[in-house]
Amino acid sequence: MEITVPAVGESVTEALIAKWHKQDGERVEKDEPLCEIETDKITMEINAEAAGTLFITVREGTTVAIGTVIGVIKEGAVPKEAPTPLRREAPASTTAGPTPFLSPAVRKMAQEKGITPETLQGTGRGGRVTVDDLLNAGVGDQGPGTGKPGEAKVAVQETLFPPVPDPSGPQSGSRSPVSEGRITRIPMTPIRRRIAERLLAARQQTAMLTTFNEADMGAIIELRKKHNEHFQKKFGVKLGYMPFFVKACVEALKEFPMANSRIDGNDIVTHHFHDIGIAVSGEKGLVVPVLRDADRLHFADIEKGIATYAEKVRTNRLELADLEGGTFTISNGGIYGSLLSTPIINPPQSAVLGMHAVQDRPVARNGEVVIRPMMYLALSYDHRIIDGREAVGFLKKVKEYVEEPEEMLLEG
Repeated sequence: MEITVPAVGESVTEALIAKWHKQDGERVEKDEPLCEIETDKITMEINAEAAGTLFITVREGTTVAIGTVIGVIKEGAVPKEAPTPLRREAPASTTAGPTPFLSPAVRKMAQEKGITPETLQGTGRGGRVTVDDLLNAGVGDQGPGTGKPGEAKVAVQETLFPPVPDPSGPQSGSRSPVSEGRITRIPMTPIRRRIAERLLAARQQTAMLTTFNEADMGAIIELRKKHNEHFQKKFGVKLGYMPFFVKACVEALKEFPMANSRIDGNDIVTHHFHDIGIAVSGEKGLVVPVLRDADRLHFADIEKGIATYAEKVRTNRLELADLEGGTFTISNGGIYGSLLSTPIINPPQSAVLGMHAVQDRPVARNGEVVIRPMMYLALSYDHRIIDGREAVGFLKKVKEYVEEPEEMLLEG
C-alpha cells in the first residue's frame, strides 16, 4: 500500500516531509501516525491505512509535490533488522535457494547492479538477502557489481533516499541546520515562508494605520469571578476574556460595517455575516482559525470553539477550511505579556483588533486617581476604505461594551 501526500486545497501544490514518527522497516499498525507533513498553510499527520512494515522512500526535510509517493506499507512483511557490519570479503557460498522476502531497496539495487539475489547466501533473518549481501557481492572486479564497498554503500543510500534538491531550486530540500562559522543557517518552513509573504504583502499593499485606546477590565474581571465556577460546571470550559471581545467586536462591526469589508478590484465588498478569526500561535507559527457566524454564538460556544482550534493546532489536525473566509481578526498578544503593539491586517480583511496584557495602572476617576486593571487596545485598519473617524468610533464602541458588559454582551 502506497503512502502519498494528500491534497489539502486547490492552492497547495507541495508539502514538506517535516517528521517521520516511524523508522524505515518498522512495524506499523492501522491508523497509527506515520509522519507529519507541512504545507504553506497547515501542518497535518498521515496515518497508516493498513498494518504492515513501513518502507520510507522520501526522507525528512524534503519538499515534494502533492500526490508524491513517500513510502510503502507491505502487509505481512518482516520488519528490518539492524544493518549487518560491512564485510571485506565475499561470502564463501554464493548459491542459495529462493529468498523468503526481498525489500524494495534490495530488489532495486540488485536490478541496477545486475545481481541475481537468488544466487547469494542471505545473512538476514530466515536467510533473506540484505543490502550488505549485495554490497559484498560487489567487492572486487565482478562484472556489474564491481565497485568499492564505500561506493556501493553510497549507491544504496541514494536508492533509499534520493538526493536532496538544491534549496535555491523549486524545492526547499533538507531543513537540517548548517553551521557557517559563527552562525547557523536553516531554510524557512513552508508555513513560515507563507507567513512572511502575507505579512510583507499586508504592509506593501494596504494603507495600514493603527489607532489606540484603553479599556478598564474591572467589570469583566468581577463577572468572571462571580460566574466562572457556575459557567465551568455548566459548559465544561472556563470563562475567559476572549468571548467578551468577540461579542464586543461583533456589535461594533454592526455599527461600523466598513471594518467588516474588503476591497475587491475597484469594489468594496461588505459582509453581512461575522466570521471572526482568532490568532493562535503554534509550534510552526501563527495561524488564524475562524469562528463562523460569531454573532450567533453563545459565550460557551466561543470558548469551546477556541479550545477546539487550540487542540487542533497542538496536534497538527487543523484543516484548510478552518482558516478560510474570516471577515475580521482578533489577536491577543497579552497572553505573552505584550503591553502594546500594532497588529498587522490579515488580507483580504481590512481591520484587526489587538488585545494586550491587563495591568494595574493609576487612572483618573471622578476627579481622583485610582488603581484600575487596564488593557491597551489597538485597531489596525486599511485607510483606503476605513476613515480615521470610523476607526476611532469602532474602537470606542469596543471599549464601551467591554467596560459595561452586562446588558450589551451577556446572553442568559
